[in-house]
Amino acid sequence: MPMKSKSPKLNLSADERSRLRKNKLLLSDIGSLNPDVLSSMLEVPYKRARDLVALATFQRVPSVGPMFAQDLVDLGYYELAELKDEDGADLVNRFELMRGGWMDPCLEDQFRLIVHYANHPDSKKQWWDFTAQRKAYRAKYGYPANRPTKELRSHYV
Repeated sequence: MPMKSKSPKLNLSADERSRLRKNKLLLSDIGSLNPDVLSSMLEVPYKRARDLVALATFQRVPSVGPMFAQDLVDLGYYELAELKDEDGADLVNRFELMRGGWMDPCLEDQFRLIVHYANHPDSKKQWWDFTAQRKAYRAKYGYPANRPTKELRSHYV
């Protein structure tokens, strides 16, 4: 799957950074590696390597940063292919329930973007290209009855 090569922002320990250099790897290489291989190279548990590969992969998507990439991992996603059949509105609904509060509406635009990108990897769309779609959807369907009532401060602003 062709994706632009930008260096992801990853919270690596000094040892992990040292092992990355020792193996002649760049941060931008991490998203292309198999977690088993990265685990061996960095001498970290498989789960840590899987998280790093996922975080790096998701950050290759236009307008996806480290915080949203972490949100996707927190929801249990590790590959773009896992998001192909998802729905942006359902993802934000699940995310808000998981966090226990509602988030800034632009978060739903990002969920819509990631699903679109999983199905159209050459897309150049940004999260704001999905704002009109979200607004139309929410005007027609609203939010679920079980949506948390507490507002959470968005960590995206």
